[in-house]
Amino acid sequence: MEARFRISYLGHSLYILVYMIIPKNIALVHDWLTGMRGGEKVLEVLCEIFPEAELFTLVHRKGSLSPAIERMRIKTSFIQRLPFGKLRYQYYLPLYPAAIGMLNLKKFDLVISSSHAAAKAVRKAAGALHICYCHTPMRYIWDQYDEYFGPGRSSLATRLAARMSASSLRRWDVRTALGVDHFIANSQNVRERIGRIYKREAEIIYPPVECDRFQVAGKDEGYYLVVSALVPYKRIDIAVEAFKRLGRTLVVVGSGPEERRLKEGASGNIEFRGWLSDPELRKCYEGCRALVFPGEEDFGIVPLEAMASGKSVIAYGRGGALETVVEGRTGIFFNEQSAEGLEQAVRKLDTMNFDPDVLRMHAMRFDRRKFRIAIEDYVIKRWREHSS
Repeated sequence: MEARFRISYLGHSLYILVYMIIPKNIALVHDWLTGMRGGEKVLEVLCEIFPEAELFTLVHRKGSLSPAIERMRIKTSFIQRLPFGKLRYQYYLPLYPAAIGMLNLKKFDLVISSSHAAAKAVRKAAGALHICYCHTPMRYIWDQYDEYFGPGRSSLATRLAARMSASSLRRWDVRTALGVDHFIANSQNVRERIGRIYKREAEIIYPPVECDRFQVAGKDEGYYLVVSALVPYKRIDIAVEAFKRLGRTLVVVGSGPEERRLKEGASGNIEFRGWLSDPELRKCYEGCRALVFPGEEDFGIVPLEAMASGKSVIAYGRGGALETVVEGRTGIFFNEQSAEGLEQAVRKLDTMNFDPDVLRMHAMRFDRRKFRIAIEDYVIKRWREHSS
């Protein structure tokens, strides 16, 4: 064991000294390191808390992460060395169990995984403590299987491969949940899913929102905004179709495997800008009329980033959005996940006004500092229980 002192920032001017006994050897595990999305923002905070830890992952695309993550000692699986492994790692889904199982964590006393796919299945040493921050049980094989592998969503070969491997992957996913000592869920929505699929309890710690990155600009340039990876379950196709009918400007920030198909179905009033730098993204938030959030998410940090910028949200009324969007106060819901349902919601929003300061105040409930303190306290508590 190693005794160490750490300074934690609390509020705007108060520093507290926290004495904590933690193991010397700590492993962080994340599914893959290929870009900065919601899961990576959780990982970033873990890397700041435990900068001396080693970080394990299936694949790493260098330069695609924040400095806090990139400076870690990163170890990858054999998928990294397979043809197109860093770019098309999703196609190696049937190999995830073998790849994550071969990562060597025998020397670590504390393992913290950040998992929405395979990371929670890592093998720990006997006597080690494994805490999993679970973004969701593997969505590809459970609740959103049809979104990824249904007709028109993937090639015939991919659908056949998925059908052949889905049952064994589900059994593996449930079995490896037994290797986790404690689960943290990123929302009530995910806690319910963990209980239903893994039959395990989980404590909720909401993901971090970097409210300080955003400000209320008080302007409206008339366009609506989507900020999302362009993958099937995000249902950006609904937004494209709705705004094609409405004829209003929709700005889509993000990229992914659905990009080509979405562009082919779009009209001239829909702009695809790819992933943007932080300053460019902030400007997009500041100038939009409202954020459009058409998918069923595990939690969803993007709506809160919009609120931190003083912007309201039009969200599909399922999943994590129910825990972040307050109907009539910070945004509105549409309950039919269709272009028609979203179109009606856009027209309804035109008749409403939202207070930008109220929106930002709501987002501050999920601020990054609160997340960091909650994670630190949780790990301290669980380690003390474990070591005693």
